[in-house]
Amino acid sequence: MVSDPASSRDSPSLQDVLDALDDADCRAILRETAEPMTANELIDACDIPKSTLYRKLELLSEASLVREQDIINPGGGRTTKYKRDFDDVTISMDDEDNFSVTVERPPRKADERLADIWSKMGDEL
Repeated sequence: MVSDPASSRDSPSLQDVLDALDDADCRAILRETAEPMTANELIDACDIPKSTLYRKLELLSEASLVREQDIINPGGGRTTKYKRDFDDVTISMDDEDNFSVTVERPPRKADERLADIWSKMGDEL
């Protein structure tokens, strides 16, 4: 399971973003996750091993570039899908030569926010 980047969601560290974007497998995952995909779908689409996929999803999650969506199945249980969670990433340098990163996110629909709350509640049970 990928960690919850909620606390760093608005301002991931520059190094986390650079590490994720510098990785070819991470970039492949980002290209595929414009729409939510399961881990098995990503394994097939990106042609990477399962253990590698989860490590790369962890990198992307730490950089707040991918988020999990838990879908409750009507017959019980849940399915986790992964979705790209940014519209734009900007790396800039200020007048004092300090680098910063800004991640522009898509607006979240009410059902997505509710699904996130439900997922967090399920994790605590």
